Amino acid sequence: LDTLIKAGARILESACGFCIGNHQSPGTESVSLRTSNRNFYARSGTPSANVYLVSPETAAFSAITGVFSDPRKSDADLTGIAMPGSFIIDDSMFIKPSFSEEIKRGPNIGEPPVNTPLPEKVKGHAVIKVGEKITTDHIMPAGARLKYRSNIPRYSEFVFESVDPSFPARASAYRDKGESGFIIAGASYGQGSSREHAAICPMYLGIRAVCAVSIERIHQANLCNFGILPLLFRNEDDYEKIDQGDELELLSPRDSVVSGKYILHDITKGLEIPMELFASEDQKKTLLAGGRLNEVKA
Repeated sequence: LDTLIKAGARILESACGFCIGNHQSPGTESVSLRTSNRNFYARSGTPSANVYLVSPETAAFSAITGVFSDPRKSDADLTGIAMPGSFIIDDSMFIKPSFSEEIKRGPNIGEPPVNTPLPEKVKGHAVIKVGEKITTDHIMPAGARLKYRSNIPRYSEFVFESVDPSFPARASAYRDKGESGFIIAGASYGQGSSREHAAICPMYLGIRAVCAVSIERIHQANLCNFGILPLLFRNEDDYEKIDQGDELELLSPRDSVVSGKYILHDITKGLEIPMELFASEDQKKTLLAGGRLNEVKA
């Protein structure tokens, strides 16, 4: 490490850093080479940056040359680099407390919100309609907003910030009138990192169902865990029939959990659209309870 630091390297902790845009945000409109595994829009924390994912060898060689460079054209011997058989674990610097004391939390840390059990009536509006490949970054931005992760009311003010910044105000207005909110989405909704807040914050804003062409597996699990119905269009073309602002209702929402067959009534257009519940038998029980927290407490 001494050699690397003297060469100009900066060491970050082994945690969620580049992956969630939490450290070393590049300069405006700059070029940045990164060895992390994700490169969604604005993930680095700088929306205008030109971020490229590269191998560690490319990153190191380019840092030396100052430009984007191919390490295979360097004079360095890159052969014989192997991972060790095991890593030394040294916890000697941890001082474990010998007593119990209350954890003191600041004003930006609160308890997670708990949903209500699935009601007999789910009626409201399509709060937003989005296209394909909506990532968890689109739903719940990272970077500068991560400081609010433990403050759900505050963090929820940034849901869909890069897609439609007016979404939180619109959703909370419907919620405060006692309505259920719907998200209408295209294919591959919720792709990307397993960000629980992409389900927690919409739930806090009153979202009760996501109606999509397809939903990514990890996000689907998070939706179930927080009591949001993950529904798929049985006929993908029906996605085109619903517009943002349409008044919607799920017919027999609790009874339909068992069969997994739902009818979405578009009151505005006078349509009945067949939907399929994307959930396992265990997840169906969670959805009826209104989320995993309710299920555990019961």
